[in-house]
Amino acid sequence: MINERPAAVAGMFYPADATQLRHDIADYLNQAEVSRFLPKAIIVPHAGYMYSGPIAASAYVNLRPLHSQIKKVVLLGPAHRVPFRGLAATSAGFFITPLGKIKTDPAAIARLGELPQVEIFDEAHAQEHSLEVQLPFLQVLLDDFELIPLVVGDANKNEVAEVLNALWGGDETLIVISSDLSHYNNYSVAQQMDRATSIAIEKLKPEQIHYDMACGRNPVNGLLEVAKQKHLHARTLDLRNSGDTAGDKSRVVGYGAYAFYN
Repeated sequence: MINERPAAVAGMFYPADATQLRHDIADYLNQAEVSRFLPKAIIVPHAGYMYSGPIAASAYVNLRPLHSQIKKVVLLGPAHRVPFRGLAATSAGFFITPLGKIKTDPAAIARLGELPQVEIFDEAHAQEHSLEVQLPFLQVLLDDFELIPLVVGDANKNEVAEVLNALWGGDETLIVISSDLSHYNNYSVAQQMDRATSIAIEKLKPEQIHYDMACGRNPVNGLLEVAKQKHLHARTLDLRNSGDTAGDKSRVVGYGAYAFYN
């Protein structure tokens, strides 16, 4: 029997009703500004859609021209629920959202088992929203793809970079890094911190991004390391916080959307 991994976040981070979910994503995408960049990799936030959906859409909308080209999505996000060392793969054959099933790529996941920092650890995926909030956007935008989902625990940039290099592929493969930015500062402090993070991302300077600047620092810094190796460019597509979307400005969470391209 193939193990299936139902989404743990429907109704909490996005609507559980498929029609409403598609409608909300379409609204976010239609309001987003299209850039001239065709991304190989993106960084997107992972809060509830009312907070970060519009910012995520600023990156995702640029996948529309690539909808039939992308066949594999490598998705990395930080662990919020379960502490562990390294990166956690999954034994699930499918992830399920209100929009249907997404096949995983068991062959690619099996190859990662040769790397000491990667293990099958389903517990890390059981309640992890950082990956699953990205799935409906991908289902709406892409025709047919396989998923390689990895939760990132305590792993350094080189360990993450080694995994990304192993999965990098060609034009058929998209890299998605899920990360929010600063947490629970006031509005002006958050703006300053998040601008500094965005500058570090654009300059491909992982050493300048610390834990209080991005909850997904570990996967973000691994991507920046690979982007340097492959001479990619990075561009900030959107930079806002919960005070700009659906929250008050006394205690905000930062959200950024970034594209990496040749």
